[in-house]
Amino acid sequence: MVKDISPDIINVEVEKEPVELYKILKFENLVGSGGEAKFVIAQGLVLVNNEKETRKRKKIFAGDIIEYNDQRYRLVIQ
Repeated sequence: MVKDISPDIINVEVEKEPVELYKILKFENLVGSGGEAKFVIAQGLVLVNNEKETRKRKKIFAGDIIEYNDQRYRLVIQ
């Protein structure tokens, strides 16, 4: 579930952490499939905490900021 808390960041709520980076892109419908998620990550199109991230299975924890397509997302625990 995505909940907008401000104009420049969107919270991504999960029940438990960590979550693999590609799964966030996939389950939040930021890409069309898991394969596409892995591709955009491998191409360096995703930032995690302001750094380019190319590891598809990078573990994301509550508070981490993901940037993709000029939008910012923060992982939060429900």
